[in-house]
Amino acid sequence: MASSASSAATPAAEPLRRDRILSSKLYFDVPGSKVPVVYSPAYDISFLGIEKLHPFDSSKWGRICKLLTKEGHLEKNRVVEPLEASKEDLLVVHSESYLSSLKSSLKVASIVEVPPVAFIPSWLVQQKLLYPFRKQVVSYDLVLAAVGGSILSAKLALERGWAINVGGGFHHCSAEVGGGFCAYADISLCIQYAFVRLNISRVMIIDLDAHQGNGHEKDFANDGRVYTLDMYNAGIYPFDHVAKRYIDQKVELVSGTKTDDYLDQLDKALKVAESRFQPQLIVYNAGTDILDGDPLGRLKISPEGVVIRDEKVFRFAKDQNIPLLMLTSGKWKRIL
Repeated sequence: MASSASSAATPAAEPLRRDRILSSKLYFDVPGSKVPVVYSPAYDISFLGIEKLHPFDSSKWGRICKLLTKEGHLEKNRVVEPLEASKEDLLVVHSESYLSSLKSSLKVASIVEVPPVAFIPSWLVQQKLLYPFRKQVVSYDLVLAAVGGSILSAKLALERGWAINVGGGFHHCSAEVGGGFCAYADISLCIQYAFVRLNISRVMIIDLDAHQGNGHEKDFANDGRVYTLDMYNAGIYPFDHVAKRYIDQKVELVSGTKTDDYLDQLDKALKVAESRFQPQLIVYNAGTDILDGDPLGRLKISPEGVVIRDEKVFRFAKDQNIPLLMLTSGKWKRIL
């Protein structure tokens, strides 16, 4: 199996990637008064109501933070706001041709799976739809808030033991292909930054979103530094059989899987992962589209089951003293 372009850059390209990472401003010192929770209001998408044509809740991130603040679990002034990723930052994984393709309304429509977007002028798509993922500073100079949050969260996790980006987890996007409401490969980007800036060489991805994480699987194909545990419903999107070949440990669920069975399979999977790989960082993609009633995930996990799932993953990391970065990934709007 041939390695992907992202994970196996040519010898000539690797120094350029390293230079881009070392010159990036996305890593910055966070005061001790801040908690390792990363969020920016720029994450939330509001596009003339068109965003509601897709079941994915594109404004959930702000509501999550508001709920946590309202219930006294989080103080607004203690949340870390990330910097935005520049075009040079995105080029660490993505190609010029891929980034240029996002100027096409038709291309963006196919990625976000909302066909009417194809008929909207590109400048409006750039401003109103991709703005939360990407802000325009000068013309088409791309910068991305959510990606910056994922990248910074890896640094925070190494410093504090854990970190949560209330956003990110765009696991269907690879270096050259976007899809499934994922336009940028933030998981691949944050790991590439961690390799260079945090001086680590072993990362475990635990992907518990209801869908297969085909983007990062392709990006790290045959890359021994990255171990992927992916537990997903095999009967739903993306049906990416090529990417499946690159999963180190896959747990394929069936539609209708219930809480007790799900948690039992997770326990067994984590035990196997612990025996196979000793990471220096865990990237946990924690989609709650596994919830009973989610129209996309088609699993039957209770809200309590989701909480237990997250506790199991955090305990898995804590028991081995491994820093953990959590990305919130897919959520259905009815739970908030």
